[in-house]
Amino acid sequence: MTPDPAGRHPRKRATITDVARAAGVAASTVSRSFTNPDRVNSRTREHVLAIASELGYSPSPMARALESGRTNTLALLVPDITNPYFAGVIKGAERAAAAAGRTLVIGDTQESPTTEARLVQRLGPAVDGFVLSASRMPDDELRRAAELNAITLVNRAVRGFSCVVADYDSGTRQIVDHLASFGHRSLIFLGGPPESWSGARRWLGLRAAAQARDMSVRRFGPYSPTLGGGAAAADAAVAAGATAVVCHNDMLAIGVLRRLRDRKITVPDHMSVVGFDNIFGSDLCTPTLTTLAERTEDAGSRAIDMLGRQAYERVVEQAESVLPTQLVVRGSTGAAPA
Repeated sequence: MTPDPAGRHPRKRATITDVARAAGVAASTVSRSFTNPDRVNSRTREHVLAIASELGYSPSPMARALESGRTNTLALLVPDITNPYFAGVIKGAERAAAAAGRTLVIGDTQESPTTEARLVQRLGPAVDGFVLSASRMPDDELRRAAELNAITLVNRAVRGFSCVVADYDSGTRQIVDHLASFGHRSLIFLGGPPESWSGARRWLGLRAAAQARDMSVRRFGPYSPTLGGGAAAADAAVAAGATAVVCHNDMLAIGVLRRLRDRKITVPDHMSVVGFDNIFGSDLCTPTLTTLAERTEDAGSRAIDMLGRQAYERVVEQAESVLPTQLVVRGSTGAAPA
């Protein structure tokens, strides 16, 4: 063992054998004192725990997992860990996992259903369940995965699964009503990944709300839901003569704003732009972005709670938790050009 610069050696971690020897009991008694305390005399258990505390001993998570069949670890998979939208989901999920005394591991599926399925397969034996946020896997693959692991979905609804979703019906009506109030008679939806459940829900909601307002609506895309996807999306909207566009998400919308600025097309004088998600930075771009806000932290927290009931309490839950949405009006929307 290599000493540190001051000549000290790291303190050796106490083992279950050390505790048993110091307490004068069998190692199996030490193990039961932590994992199955009802099977140990209360005075003996208190003595063992006191010795363990004195020696700085804590039971190995792997050993406890072998005995209980649980790792006390949950996994959260997201399509793009660099997208600020998922920061809220991660924060809420981490908070709920910590409150329950559990460990949360994060995985990035890179917008790929194949990568997502591979991560679920690889992590499955090491975790007690998954929260899949904006899952890109087909329904049949999700059902096969659920045969082996507890799964809760965020921003995706599939029959037979517990899930947390945003109220896109109300949210898309808010967007269309807002644009109609400015005199827009048509809009274009700049769509994202074809596998996106939320993208499909947003499009259906926009189409229904526009038809109710007697507005024309078209869908373009798919485009990458990133800043880089904004250039092609903006060019298509300009070529189509759009006065208002609604983007798959804020990242794409900010990319559209950048492209329109580069082309000297003024927003909102010549085109109004709306996003989804209300991510960090949507109020820092120029102009500031009008967007539909979702309760992402609440979604992450609720999903962990739902998964915990499924994984640890064996509650068979197929509930759908719908969280409200709210349109945040900023500088990127205005009156339709005359």
